[in-house]
This record gives sequence, C-alpha cells and structure tokens, in this order.
Amino acid sequence: MMLKDQKTSIIEANRTHENDTGSPEVQVAILTERINQLTEHLKVHQHDNHSRRGLYKMIGKRRSLLDYLMKKDIERYRTLIAKLGIRK
Repeated sequence: MMLKDQKTSIIEANRTHENDTGSPEVQVAILTERINQLTEHLKVHQHDNHSRRGLYKMIGKRRSLLDYLMKKDIERYRTLIAKLGIRK
C-alpha cells in the first residue's frame, strides 16, 4: 500500500512541468513503485493469486505506457527507463 506522501514524492520526482500529475513518466513511476511493493508481498505470500493477477495487470499497463512513450519520444523513454532502472 502506497501512502499519500510517498505518491506525492514520486510525482514530484518524475513530473515534466509544474502541475503535471498524469504524464506517462509519472504514471510509469507510480506503477513501478506499486509493482515493486507487490513483488515483495508475493515473495512472502507465494499463493496469493488474487494479488498476482493485479500485479500482472499493472505490468501490462506499464508496458503499454512505455510502448506509447517509445513511439512518441524515444529520448523521454530512454531517460525514464534509466532513471527508474526498469531494463536490465
């Protein structure tokens, strides 16, 4: 579960302009944090398949946003994956 101040700090770290809350960069950063938290939860609770399904849906949504960003602006995409450390 992500707290409001955690989410606010993620938005501030990844926004593209002053009032930005919904750009692909912000959405991907928030999803990445939630994915990381859920991954840790699933390491403890291996049989929690309801949460696993939610994790897969989040991963798919993040993938779609990254694909969109790659088509729209490859430099923003490269900057984002480097900043978040998504690609190995």
